[in-house]
Amino acid sequence: MSTLRNRFERLDTRITELMARYGVLLLRVALGIVFFWFGVLKFFPGLSPAQDLATRTIDLLTFGLVPAAISLPVLAAWEVAIGLGLILGWPMRLTLLLLVAQMAGTVTPLFLFPAEAFVQFPYAPTLEGQYIIKNIVLVAAAVVIGATVRGGVLVANPNDLSAYQRAARQQRETI
Repeated sequence: MSTLRNRFERLDTRITELMARYGVLLLRVALGIVFFWFGVLKFFPGLSPAQDLATRTIDLLTFGLVPAAISLPVLAAWEVAIGLGLILGWPMRLTLLLLVAQMAGTVTPLFLFPAEAFVQFPYAPTLEGQYIIKNIVLVAAAVVIGATVRGGVLVANPNDLSAYQRAARQQRETI
């Protein structure tokens, strides 16, 4: 029985080490794909489910100074830039700054248009409200990625200093 337990421990340790080594890279690329994809959709009128709400939000936030014909392509380019920055590993500080600014704007319809964001405020979101609320996960992913921009790493066993140093070196090479 102890042999089976030892095999499981070794397998579990190896899997955990792989997740620690590649997790942030995978998270960064996956987040980048989401931003890139959603941004590209906004270049094609009618394809993005968030298009109408986004343009009305920007119109309200800019006091009507930025028409939808300008705001939507700018928002699309902004999201595509975030996506490419994450996918390609471009300057993470700038990419994450753009992401946080975009996310700050994205959450505002919950407060500006609560009747459209909720069937029953504040606990039953509409599909648009769910679309916005899921951004909490995107922000959390950005925080994890941001924790690595100055060399921070995930390690499978933080008590093993040599493992930490090895993981830091490997993650710098990977990312």
